[in-house]
Amino acid sequence: MKRTILAVMSVAATFAVISPAFADEALAKAKNCMACHAVDKKVVGPAYKDVAKKYAGDAKAADMLAAKVIKGGAGVWGPVPMPANAQVNEAESKKLVAWVLSLK
Repeated sequence: MKRTILAVMSVAATFAVISPAFADEALAKAKNCMACHAVDKKVVGPAYKDVAKKYAGDAKAADMLAAKVIKGGAGVWGPVPMPANAQVNEAESKKLVAWVLSLK
């Protein structure tokens, strides 16, 4: 009985740790971010892991990137601009950016 409980608790703890990452990737897919980005390779825009690496340790990056997700931007990753994403609200943008910056 104790083994079963421990096994269930272990699985639950694993999903609790992993679920936010899947949820944020799901949000990126739902908001069509994955049409131009991928986690580990350049598509039209940079790989999310490259973004995380570039802004690692930058305390201002999360707010700047969250604004850029909504308003769009250009010039940082090459000549192709990122369009504005009016379908993404501020809370979603912050969640997406937190997920991107957490990638290693």
